[in-house]
Amino acid sequence: MRMLIIGGGKAGWNLARALLERRHTVGLIEKDRARCAQLADDLDAAVYPGDGTRVELLEAAGAQDADCVMVVTGVDQDNLVAAQLAQNYFHAGKVIVRVNDPRNTETFRALGIHNVVSSTDILTKMIEQAADSAHLHLIASLNQGKGEICSMTLPEDTAWAGAPLMDMKVPKGSLVISIIRGGQLIIPNGSTALAPGDELVAVSEEKSKKALRRTLSETR
Repeated sequence: MRMLIIGGGKAGWNLARALLERRHTVGLIEKDRARCAQLADDLDAAVYPGDGTRVELLEAAGAQDADCVMVVTGVDQDNLVAAQLAQNYFHAGKVIVRVNDPRNTETFRALGIHNVVSSTDILTKMIEQAADSAHLHLIASLNQGKGEICSMTLPEDTAWAGAPLMDMKVPKGSLVISIIRGGQLIIPNGSTALAPGDELVAVSEEKSKKALRRTLSETR
């Protein structure tokens, strides 16, 4: 696949290296000419010196043919402009943009850039998960973090031992989709009886996650 990275800092360098290792074709745009020389020495990638918000440079770098454009400069204003050009002017296959200030995330999305990544938000959610959901494990994030697939093992003294799933007060916005018991996968229905040690896998909206944890954690 043809990948174009805008921003040759630490994030851009690591992205380029990882993509090259996976045998993608990589182009990289960076403003600082001294940094460009270093990138060209380090990476087997086409390096373009200049401003990634300029139409002619994006065209020269092949934004119009890119399967994915990743915008990771250290300036959110530049990231927004470059992402809008890649998406709306060059119609790149996919555009992913980093926000340095997480307060800008919703602004980017409101302006039509939907694949927005905030390192601060990701770290915060990981810390919150460790602190507030010690026994609720994230399997996958859905819809830019608005939903999650997660799992939790019922404790030995669970309040739900022997109870049918329909009796569990699963909060609105959450749904138990499978049970793993003794290494076997069970697709449950409302009459499926629960047992200590069952690993329940659920899909949940972000706002329902804490209530789901409290429910699954209930003991006798």
